[in-house]
Amino acid sequence: MNTNSNTYTVIYSIGLVVVVAAVLAFVAKCLQPMQEENVKKDTISQILTAADVKFTDDNVLEAYDGAIKEAILVDINGAVVGSLDIKTREVYGTADLKKHMIEEDMFPVYVFENVIVIPCYGPGLWGPIWGYIGVDKTDYTTITKTCFGHKGETPGLGAKITDEPAAFADKFHGKHVGEFSVAKNVDATDLSAVNAISGATITSQAVGKALNKWFGFYENYFAKMRP
Repeated sequence: MNTNSNTYTVIYSIGLVVVVAAVLAFVAKCLQPMQEENVKKDTISQILTAADVKFTDDNVLEAYDGAIKEAILVDINGAVVGSLDIKTREVYGTADLKKHMIEEDMFPVYVFENVIVIPCYGPGLWGPIWGYIGVDKTDYTTITKTCFGHKGETPGLGAKITDEPAAFADKFHGKHVGEFSVAKNVDATDLSAVNAISGATITSQAVGKALNKWFGFYENYFAKMRP
């Protein structure tokens, strides 16, 4: 074949694209287990943060193994309908949260010594937002700690829900689960409200909407567990 012809150039280009695509697909498949493990590790680190369990980047999994008591699944009526395998560190990722939020069927509860941790998930300004909420086991009412995450919120604005805990997440300490408000100029003594982040009101309010929806999912479970 004439290597200077257009036909040769087209065939060569197609062959090169096919080879590169095959190599990339192979590499992606080989790396998939590692990527999934990293996603799980990140999810567990957020759960531990909400449970106020101390850990480092090097011992996240070991800290979880030592602190978690059980992980159950409850339905919207508050009944226990299943469990997650803590031996294999089975957790609900964001895709699971989205699925079960739509289907409204099974919601995870991560049980620790003194607190339980529940998730929330919903749309933010530019992408999904989520969070993990620690709730005191003595009353199943008081929020002990929260941790929020996002995909695509603006750095320095909406991303503050993750990047600056003192500006937002830490303010939930001592508040109550249930109908919740995230808005401007709320009364600091209001146990069902938190101030929105200045310059990130829409993202902050989106967190409030997600909390309200998920607190609703767990309302009957909390009612059954309270003294």
